[in-house]
Amino acid sequence: MKHTAAAAAVLLLAPLTACGGGAEAGDGSTVTVTVGYQSKTINTVTAGTLLRSLGFFEKQLGALGDGVTYKVNWQDYATGAPITAQMTAGKIDIGSMGDFPLLINAARGKQLDRPTHLVSVTGYNLRGGLNTVVTAPGSELASLKDLKGRKVSTSVGSAADGTLVRALQRAGLDPDRDIEKLNQQPAVGASALAAGSADALSQFVAWPGLLAHQGKAKALYDGAQLNLPTFHGVTAREDFADRRPAVLEAFLKAQAEATDYLDDHPVAAAEKVADATGLPAEVVYLYNGAHGIATFDPAIRPQLVSALKQDVAVLKSAGLTGDVDVDAFVDDRYVKKALGTAAYAERLAARPAPARSEVWPEGADRTTTFASPSLLLRHVARHPDGVRAAYVPDATTGTQWFADKAVWVADGDELLPFVAPETAQAYVADHGGARVVTYADALERAS
Repeated sequence: MKHTAAAAAVLLLAPLTACGGGAEAGDGSTVTVTVGYQSKTINTVTAGTLLRSLGFFEKQLGALGDGVTYKVNWQDYATGAPITAQMTAGKIDIGSMGDFPLLINAARGKQLDRPTHLVSVTGYNLRGGLNTVVTAPGSELASLKDLKGRKVSTSVGSAADGTLVRALQRAGLDPDRDIEKLNQQPAVGASALAAGSADALSQFVAWPGLLAHQGKAKALYDGAQLNLPTFHGVTAREDFADRRPAVLEAFLKAQAEATDYLDDHPVAAAEKVADATGLPAEVVYLYNGAHGIATFDPAIRPQLVSALKQDVAVLKSAGLTGDVDVDAFVDDRYVKKALGTAAYAERLAARPAPARSEVWPEGADRTTTFASPSLLLRHVARHPDGVRAAYVPDATTGTQWFADKAVWVADGDELLPFVAPETAQAYVADHGGARVVTYADALERAS
């Protein structure tokens, strides 16, 4: 891809942007900080939607006491690509996006001499469960191998595309030859799936959960089967960080506050994000809840950096980037200072809590957990009109999923949920006497 003209345009505009998104008023007393975020990419909420609704960043800026009046310009985008374009044009100071777009952000920043850095993490899943391949509700497709010769919609350059490529390769298929890949935005792909012009859709949070919740799709492949971390993070322009380190530190302190709020008030946080985005709160909670698919923590874990390095090869093979110096891109100095050295070390040492079976009762502001999926099913069976949503962890990967959308297996007296049919069938093949049952049958057995 050629960017000579774009680079020239950036150089021509540079003298006119007056420090880009952080442009100052003529008297030097007012500074506008521009933050690019993705409201519906809900694993970035602690650096975007939730943070904005709580006002923590503005409060942190007000507490700087440096005699400057700060204004925050929040800019909402559907994907990470336009955020990167605005950052490399000097118009956005801080942005949040997924891991693959972060690499493109790093590559474009270096290419256009507007370097950026990964300064914190928002939501992550160490197994890769944030990405899912889904099919139409009535589809006969039961495994990735069934996609041979089919049309699959995804967003090239996204983490969901990375999941698709790797999953197909592990299934013995060539992503370039054995399927017809449709490069589409998530909403377009969802429409294509509904219209039958796509046989499957590989997408990132929150699209798979949303479509499943709406009854418009069912899971075909759980990204956690790859057992490769996927995450979202915060990127900042290098020149902004150098010029306004206290402002960046204030942002990261505010992000940590928003993270603590989400952890302490998961239902309220889900409702706030739902109100701001129009997404169903039940879908937001699937990913961001107390035992949701995502774990939120600003610390930049070594496992995530390692995964980022492995992701470079996927983007290179798609012709979207060349080599990316991940070590130069990652800069944890600011988040370490914002959190404090000791607290940062504690966060790195902590491990995500295991998923639990969980019910969100109608009209309740908190959820109830159960020791097993069978106990959850018994509760649901006894309270058919009192459950707003029920969530269960995949018996193989731990990925949280809606109980009524899971594939259930009866193994003696045990009832086990799975996100996708292939993993359920693999369990059945290894456990004599186990068999797949319907959700209604599972409820009856549990009761």
